[in-house]
Amino acid sequence: MTDNAEVKVVGVLGCGLMGSGIAQVCAQAGYRTIVREVDQAAVDAGLGRIERFLDNGVARGRTTRGARDAAMGRLRGTTRFEELAESDLIVEAIVESVDAKRAAFAAVEPVVGPDTVLCSNTSSVCITELAAATARPDRFIGLHFFSPVPIMSLVEVIRGLSTTDGTYERVFAFAESLGKRPVTAPDRPGFIVNRLLIPYLLSAVRAYEQGCGTLEDIDTAMTQGCGHPMGPFTLADFIGLDTTYYIANIMFEEFRDPAYAPPPLLKRLVLAGRLGRKTGHGFFKY
Repeated sequence: MTDNAEVKVVGVLGCGLMGSGIAQVCAQAGYRTIVREVDQAAVDAGLGRIERFLDNGVARGRTTRGARDAAMGRLRGTTRFEELAESDLIVEAIVESVDAKRAAFAAVEPVVGPDTVLCSNTSSVCITELAAATARPDRFIGLHFFSPVPIMSLVEVIRGLSTTDGTYERVFAFAESLGKRPVTAPDRPGFIVNRLLIPYLLSAVRAYEQGCGTLEDIDTAMTQGCGHPMGPFTLADFIGLDTTYYIANIMFEEFRDPAYAPPPLLKRLVLAGRLGRKTGHGFFKY
């Protein structure tokens, strides 16, 4: 087996918001990309999202019609794991559930070659835990992209306890080949970005609960006073309040630090189905 084998074909598990973005940047970087979803409707929705994004890029002069067509030509959607057999590298980008991720890797691992590297785009799940459920923990790694993937340059590369140097170097170089800026993050809940971001968002919720200011005033204070592109409540709505709540619970379970404990208001918004932009209502209405 060769740790530093060239990556030519990329398989992506999931074609939702994150998965379609990952598939898009892989195709744009010149990789043949196969993206798998649970049904054809989800495949069509994901590929349609990519097509609209690229069309918008052409309309705005950010890319050419030829580059757009070339990227779409490198993309293939499927509902069958078997179609991913030729992949040199797999990126899982499904729901933040340990059981769902384990099931996805258990389904794809038998159909790919022994040199294929398995990557998880998780924002909070332990990489070592996911790797241990596979037959290739040495070829398993975290590769955490940020939304929207085609625009955000950062990627966190997370080594598990068994990840080899060769696997790490191969995936780090792959991230760079996508035009991304990879950083090495520890296999601890939240990695780097969410380790710092989640307590900030939770602190903003607590400040609001304690009467520190209105939602609008707190957001304005952080954008105009600190130069943040978004205030904490606009950002939480963009991320998804359910995602924020889920990551916070994982971090609190690991560290038992009150800074990571979800405030009551966040929990109640999630229970009410007010999850942010994706549902049209979170802290703000959309």
